[in-house]
Amino acid sequence: MGRAMKKDKKTISKTLSYWLRHAPEAGNLVLDPAGWAPVDHLLQSLNDVSFDELAAVVEENDKQRFEFSPDLERIRARQGHSIEIALDLPPTPPPARLFHGTVGKALDAIFAEGLKKMARHHVHLSPDLETARRVGARRGAPVILVVEADRMAADGHVFMVSSNGVWLTDAVPAAYLALAEASAA
Repeated sequence: MGRAMKKDKKTISKTLSYWLRHAPEAGNLVLDPAGWAPVDHLLQSLNDVSFDELAAVVEENDKQRFEFSPDLERIRARQGHSIEIALDLPPTPPPARLFHGTVGKALDAIFAEGLKKMARHHVHLSPDLETARRVGARRGAPVILVVEADRMAADGHVFMVSSNGVWLTDAVPAAYLALAEASAA
């Protein structure tokens, strides 16, 4: 992830994910406690990327991973951080069911231990089957799990929703999980 880079959107998006979620120092960035970086500093580190190119990456990202501040002077990743960030999302009552896309080889561990946040701050859940299917397909044939979010919330588990519609929680115990479908995608 050097300073000079190709300008294609995929490369820019991957660089943003790495710098804004995991290693701001790799881009010579300093994030504030809520994960915001000054856009002008980011553009300096990206080198030959214009603000318009950066804005296109933010706007066209399929998962809406990034957001600008209202004044367009700061940028951050919406979720998925492995570094300490205070997103300050309020607790939000979830819908009855949420979904999680994964792959078959992970099922034994998931049904034994539940969904864990691993290196991230939260477990990421999808609001619908199609989104969960796309998430699971990143690593192979997707397997979709149904999360009984209403029952979890009633039992005291806290949920938050990011500005791009990803539901976040600390963990999903196996008792709240069921297999929704397997796909041969």
